[in-house]
Amino acid sequence: MATILRQDDRRVGSARLHRVLLACLVAGLAGAAAATTSYDRDDALAFSQAAIGRDLAGFTLRDTDGQPFDLEQLRGKPLVISMIYTSCHHVCPAITRNLGDTIDVAQEALGEDAFVVISVGFDWRVDTPERMRQFASGLGLTDIPNWHFLATDAGVVDQLSDNLGFIFYPSAKGFDHLSQATVVDADGKIYRQVYGVDVETTALVEPLKELVFNTPRSAGFLEHWISTFKLFCTVYDPNSDRYRFDYSIFMAIIVGVLSLGLIAFFIVREWRHAR
Repeated sequence: MATILRQDDRRVGSARLHRVLLACLVAGLAGAAAATTSYDRDDALAFSQAAIGRDLAGFTLRDTDGQPFDLEQLRGKPLVISMIYTSCHHVCPAITRNLGDTIDVAQEALGEDAFVVISVGFDWRVDTPERMRQFASGLGLTDIPNWHFLATDAGVVDQLSDNLGFIFYPSAKGFDHLSQATVVDADGKIYRQVYGVDVETTALVEPLKELVFNTPRSAGFLEHWISTFKLFCTVYDPNSDRYRFDYSIFMAIIVGVLSLGLIAFFIVREWRHAR
């Protein structure tokens, strides 16, 4: 009789264990489904676009040496901001590597000191200053001028991502997020959002060119017109995927001005003869 009771107890215990495991499995699947469906690309895109025209706040992050890095110090030059996480093994390295290729083109066309780039790790528990250094080193990007890899903490990363219009959600593969680079003007106002893992060269360089060469008239007549010529004469060559200064445009402008001057001269001369 005791043996039968022990067998019944084992069967009851086994059934309870199966129910517990089943409940855990269902809860896990439900949680995974919730995490998967919590990210909506259209909503993320709308949230991102709504940030254009917004002022970038003066957040303080940390550089790869662990020292404070104040975003306020970057005012005065256009800024490119890329949000990534270092434990990503596919998309984020590809985003950053391709961004590096585009930044190389932009620096060649506009100047190494014309703008600044920062990559910020948003997975603050993992993306320490040391991990950001390793991430940059692994991609061979540590020697690119004016590119900073920065770490932050939970409070700042939430405020910064909200400020930039950048949404990220935990998922089974790590995080779901837009492949987004934010272009900020010299006054700290969000100017453009650029999307894609493999960013088209012109999509990023053109807004930077506009910001770098769009010198206000208050800067001086000569400087303003030199910048205007650079803006119109620095053109993209799709064959080489580089920018070059097109002297033909400059010469066409000069010829056009001279032609108008000659026409004006002959009109004035004929008018004088007629009198």
